[in-house]
Amino acid sequence: MPGYVAFLRAVNVGKRQLKMAEAREVLQANGFRDVDAYIQTGNVFVSTPLRSPAKVEVAVSSALSRHAGFDIVAIVRTPSNLTALLTAVDGIPEEVPDVTSRYVSLCLEEPAESRVAELHALRTPGERATVIGKDVLMEFAVPFNEATLTGVRLEKILGVPGTARNITVLRALAQKWGA
Repeated sequence: MPGYVAFLRAVNVGKRQLKMAEAREVLQANGFRDVDAYIQTGNVFVSTPLRSPAKVEVAVSSALSRHAGFDIVAIVRTPSNLTALLTAVDGIPEEVPDVTSRYVSLCLEEPAESRVAELHALRTPGERATVIGKDVLMEFAVPFNEATLTGVRLEKILGVPGTARNITVLRALAQKWGA
């Protein structure tokens, strides 16, 4: 049975609370197997006979949204997608002087070329964004809470929903669940 990593967008922020223990129970009750979670920021592993990340996104989103009472977007990658993403990130040299952090915004779908060009043309001191397929590597030489390349701004420019994770968290997930 294939395994998938689901990144839940905008959970455990403000009033949008969903404990990962609850998420595990709900997903198990909805036919998912090998359900596991990593920290409270919405990182979930599932096994399912479903054969595409898009179908898993719909099934996970639907089950958790019904339970939580608010819309939950699940952005799904296979374990091999996750390790390939990290390999791609590692191949991109840091171009922002004094980078203090790297994040990846995992997007629901691949953004249009024109929107990618708009993002790549954006020049913000101490910040840079590079699109890698569906995802966006963000580099910061400013504290993350002071960054202007926020998730909301990325979504506005790219026209697709996404959810950001620190590169350290992604590495931990790849080690735990990667191919």
